[in-house]
Amino acid sequence: MPVRFTTEPMSVLLPAVRDRLRAAGEVTFEVPDPDAGLGRYAGEGTPHGTHRPWSTWTDLADLLGAHLLTPDRAGQGRVRLTLRAHAPARDPDHAGYGPDGDWARVNKLEDPVFLATFVEALRRVNPPQGGRVLALGVNAGHELDALPLAFPDRTFEVVGVDLDPAAAQAARDRHPQAVIHAADVNALPPDLGRFDLILALSLLQSPGVRQDVLLATLRRQHLTPGGGLILGYPNARYRDGTLSYGARMRNYARPDLSLLAADVTNARRGLQKHDYKVFVTGKYEVLLTAIPAHSTTPTDLEL
Repeated sequence: MPVRFTTEPMSVLLPAVRDRLRAAGEVTFEVPDPDAGLGRYAGEGTPHGTHRPWSTWTDLADLLGAHLLTPDRAGQGRVRLTLRAHAPARDPDHAGYGPDGDWARVNKLEDPVFLATFVEALRRVNPPQGGRVLALGVNAGHELDALPLAFPDRTFEVVGVDLDPAAAQAARDRHPQAVIHAADVNALPPDLGRFDLILALSLLQSPGVRQDVLLATLRRQHLTPGGGLILGYPNARYRDGTLSYGARMRNYARPDLSLLAADVTNARRGLQKHDYKVFVTGKYEVLLTAIPAHSTTPTDLEL
């Protein structure tokens, strides 16, 4: 029989659901229908009990490491929810970043927040028609698909760099017009040249990468005077195919954002010191966008 909640506070509901989920791997419970309380805040009363919006239940599922299955109606003003525990699985990068690993299945452009904020970031930098774009840690090149979305009337000279030769080949296959190097970002080819846009998504916190050293090299040797950067910092991990919010530190049970905050803050301060305007946006991946301080920030950024 499903557990029935009406006016119990979250401090009672959360451990009750968690304990049943841990014991059985799945738990079903009834709560007031969130649709019946639209406009109310979580915790306010309705004729059917304490209101909580749908986001409360998706957050609870994420917190408890579970999938929220499709709800059912459970009578007037009530819904029946089921949480199913995530299947045990290693992070998608456990087998590397090549086309045969799980990471190749990930397409960040299917995350609506990433898609929207990434297109906005691209339009803030606003590289010119025919400009040069450098993608560091390009992997299979999924994120390059956002360039024609942000700039449907422009073409670019795209250069990518990835340490994994198989990932670099996958990027070549996906973007045959781009030039993709299998190389270490710490030792960029000297003839790489300068770029109007440099992307470094989910790269700067990788082992062996010194953020301060790499950003100084990019700024001094590879950015045009009007060029900009978009830096991505993961603030999530994948669990059983789903995004789970919050940067993780090894051996920590809960997300800890201290390293993420420190890296973003240090990059922001360093770029501002060298006359860049900096914007910090995003959710599951925090995007730091830097453009020259003297440039005009474009408007009409939405996809």
